[in-house]
Amino acid sequence: MWDGTDESTASNLDRSERSLTGTAKLNSRSRRRAPEAASPPIPLSSRRSERRRTPEQTPREAKLSRKAAPERPIAKSREFSTTVRSFRTPPERSRSRTERRRLEVVPPPEARRPQPARKPIVSPPKSRSALAFLYGTRLLILGVGIGVIAGTSLSIWDPANRFGGASQPEKTEQAAPSPSPTTAAQLQLGEEIAPLKTQIQSEIAAQTQLAPGLMIVDADTHAYLDINGSNALPAASTIKFPILVAFFQAVDQGKIRLDEPLTMRKELIATESGELQDLPIGSQFPAIEVATKMIDISDNTATNMIIDRLGGKDAVNQQFQSWGLTNTTIQNLLPDLQGTNISSPRDMVALLDAVNRGQLVSMRSHERMLDIMRKVANNSLIPQGLGQGAMIAHKTGDIGTMLGDVGIIDLPNGKRYLMAAMVKRPHNDDRAGDVIRQMSKLTFQYFNQLSATPPSPTPGSQGAQPVKSTIAQP
Repeated sequence: MWDGTDESTASNLDRSERSLTGTAKLNSRSRRRAPEAASPPIPLSSRRSERRRTPEQTPREAKLSRKAAPERPIAKSREFSTTVRSFRTPPERSRSRTERRRLEVVPPPEARRPQPARKPIVSPPKSRSALAFLYGTRLLILGVGIGVIAGTSLSIWDPANRFGGASQPEKTEQAAPSPSPTTAAQLQLGEEIAPLKTQIQSEIAAQTQLAPGLMIVDADTHAYLDINGSNALPAASTIKFPILVAFFQAVDQGKIRLDEPLTMRKELIATESGELQDLPIGSQFPAIEVATKMIDISDNTATNMIIDRLGGKDAVNQQFQSWGLTNTTIQNLLPDLQGTNISSPRDMVALLDAVNRGQLVSMRSHERMLDIMRKVANNSLIPQGLGQGAMIAHKTGDIGTMLGDVGIIDLPNGKRYLMAAMVKRPHNDDRAGDVIRQMSKLTFQYFNQLSATPPSPTPGSQGAQPVKSTIAQP
């Protein structure tokens, strides 16, 4: 049976529990979405009172025990419980917040757009004729490609191009209908003319004070005679023949016009041979007239004017070297009485052979050049050894230490040969002229007894027959 003290205590307990419950509700409202399953904590004083109330104690004993142990104020227990409750955070709430934040950050997946269905490619059926045409075209293209590759490979590995490059261009020029002049004078030689060589050597053996050089080549068979032909000797006026070739080559290249005026300047005037030296300084002459006087009357002033128009002696020497003339060089302008300008019988015959075969100059220039050389006024050397009916186009040279003559000779029997005779001598020794005339006579006799033979095909020979008929005309 409970007494009044017990009732007051119970009422106090009820009020304490209601106050604690109200405080817990306020704390739950201040937090966001507290879990619904959380129950309010039980006050500590109630727990103690419940432990003290046992069925063995009587109301009297319980009252005495409460008097002996003073109770803690309810406010303190309320503060403690409130404080403990405010700092506790259930793990379930923290996990729910994290999950909610993750769900808010992750965007919803986008819906995939349906792709349109692809239509199958259906090729139209091909007929048999179309297929045959297609396969034939492919085979044709393949064959052309293989042919191109094979032709390129053969042109690269052609032995004729690799090992015979010198003769291939000459074959091409021979087959061409209108061949262009080549730039090299290559002398083609056949067998040596031993009988004629023996006769000439016996005639000149007694002339020990003379140093003759002789080169003779058959224009048809290229049989040759060589007596000191490669020795470099003073050229004198025979150097004017290579200068004439260089002049007409410049005409063919468009560098010089035949009718352009050339002015005679003071530094170009030369003494000795010629007539231009007697004319006033500053006189002008057509280029073709100057070149003609250089050959037919061996005018030294005209020669210097042509050398000057060609660019000077260095430019002319470079042109000689491009032709393959190894012993022909101009050191000084004419008259060159000291004999510094040099050449050799072999170089002169090589140049005569190139002109005869239509090389170095065009056919029109070739005819003009030979026509000028046929009108040389000095015929005291090679022409004196020729018989009746022979024709010659030549150029002479005469200084104190050398006497020479070079030219192309045509005989009545149709034979043609090239001859260059240069004799080094004591100053103005007349025996040099006798030697040249004797060598010319023996050579004419040898070739005149031979029957005319058609010219043998030689590499690089161009227009040999037209040249022969041109020279044979008076």
